[in-house]
Amino acid sequence: MFGTIRAIGRQVIQFNIQIGQIVLLLFSVLFQSVKNLLKPTLVIKEIYVFGCSSISIIVFCGLFLGLVLGLQAYNSLILFNAESSLGALVGISVLREIGPVLAAILFASSAGSAMTSEIGLMKSTDQLSALEVMGVNPIERVIGPRFLAGIISVPLLTLVYNAFAILGTYLMAVVLYGLDRNIFWGQMQSAISVSYDLSGSIIKSLVFGILISLIAVYNGLYACPTPNGILKATNHTVVWCSLYILVTDFILTVFLFTG
Repeated sequence: MFGTIRAIGRQVIQFNIQIGQIVLLLFSVLFQSVKNLLKPTLVIKEIYVFGCSSISIIVFCGLFLGLVLGLQAYNSLILFNAESSLGALVGISVLREIGPVLAAILFASSAGSAMTSEIGLMKSTDQLSALEVMGVNPIERVIGPRFLAGIISVPLLTLVYNAFAILGTYLMAVVLYGLDRNIFWGQMQSAISVSYDLSGSIIKSLVFGILISLIAVYNGLYACPTPNGILKATNHTVVWCSLYILVTDFILTVFLFTG
């Protein structure tokens, strides 16, 4: 009984410590990010490293998700003679929900985990300590550029993911099944609002980008400097990001797309 209480207490204390460390890291990164934005060379380099490296998986997954959506939705809607609504259905579901969530999880799995392992490796090989000895702030030089690169990359990748998901549905419904393309695009245009659906999609992806970047740099910075410790930190990044993305998505959906 007392052992269980002690174990729960340790977990609560550890959770509070992690929250405190994350909040302190966030304020430090935000303070240093001003300097990074004034000298954007490092940020652009990290966007190229982490953002561009994720484009291929984003395009591939977006296209095949669209193909599956087109296949399943068309064959379901045709039972009710509602196949003309396919464009509206896919446009709303991809922009509001599927695109931001899946693009963020894919980015966390590829670039977020790579970010954590890279920072963890720099810590284990004393590269971060060497920067401090030389008078260079690791938050400004290493953490800040990666944090900003993640925030900028996720919304851009989400737009790419949305575009290829809709393209996949178009190929399946119009090219393969012969649905009239004017009906497809017309229904989509009448159902989608740029100020409502597209802006909501960008807001979601921006929040997801902040979450992924913060979790990735935190796990890398506080990883145990051993191969097993870096492996655990990388795994934590993927798991934490996936869970927080889904929870945050529910909260954002309530505020953005209901009422």
